Amino acid sequence: MPSDLSENPAPARNFPIFDLSRFEQADAAGRRALGAEVDAICRSTGFLAISGHSVPRPVIDAVWRKAHAFFDLPAEVKEKARAPYPGYPYGYLGPGVEALAKSKGQDTPPDLKESFNGGPLSVPEGLDDAQALAFCYAATIWPEEPAGFRAAWEAYYRAMEDLAGRIMRVFAAALDLRETFFDKTIDRPVSALRALNYPQTHVAPQPGQLRAGAHTDYGSLTILLPQPGSSGLQIFTPEGDWREVPPLDGAFVINIGDLMARWTNDRWVSTLHRVVNSDGSAARRQSLAFFHQPNWHQEIACIPSCLAPGESPRYEPVFSGPYLMSKFQATVKPAA
Repeated sequence: MPSDLSENPAPARNFPIFDLSRFEQADAAGRRALGAEVDAICRSTGFLAISGHSVPRPVIDAVWRKAHAFFDLPAEVKEKARAPYPGYPYGYLGPGVEALAKSKGQDTPPDLKESFNGGPLSVPEGLDDAQALAFCYAATIWPEEPAGFRAAWEAYYRAMEDLAGRIMRVFAAALDLRETFFDKTIDRPVSALRALNYPQTHVAPQPGQLRAGAHTDYGSLTILLPQPGSSGLQIFTPEGDWREVPPLDGAFVINIGDLMARWTNDRWVSTLHRVVNSDGSAARRQSLAFFHQPNWHQEIACIPSCLAPGESPRYEPVFSGPYLMSKFQATVKPAA
């Protein structure tokens, strides 16, 4: 967690924490047992915290400070890095632009947040798909300030890409697959990193307006770094209640996305979540979210081992990149 912010004072009440280093150091039997624990979590809530991740603290602290400094800039300076048109995936998205609940078909006022977004750091050699090049591999519009922003961002992006690949090996073990099962599906991922700032609220929100409307994530998994001591992130539980997700010092919050749910035929849950305007979250809140997405051309079809005898797949196969593009474009406010 960022060292220049206060430590989280609240205990992680009943929130599952998985030690990745323990898994990676275990023998085959130990990995199977730990994989079974992850399977049980992903069958229920699809949210857990990852400790023992070995991401260097300086890498985390640097991107956190640079993102915070960027959001502190005057609006006219941030606007220089604005996405050039609605539906462009990268650059700065200011307040009033996005409504995440629309990805679930719910018409709500825009979310109370701003964000900076960046995509893959390079284009795979030989890629000539026009849609992929225009969307997931579009150029990130880098801000001119603060100094060092891009270097810190790219270092963190690389760390998250590595961590996501390691978690996908845990997921393979959890599904009783060979640990390298997903490797070829994510060797050219179309992942994205998003820095989010939820400004302090001074006026009452519009009816139905949240900091981030209720939504599920779109890809294989999300790696979230919430601000220590913050509140407001909630998941919708199997019991039908909204439950607070605590920020945990030294750990990342992980949740699975829609494509992983489709891959597993809903054996695993892509959990509905939101960021609310509770009394405890009225202050400014920041987070970093890495959205891990399989290769653009990867077909996402039910893994046979996730089908019970006589059961049929619940979903038609989809391709990772076009699925992501359709979901993202549904959330963005159209041009006036």
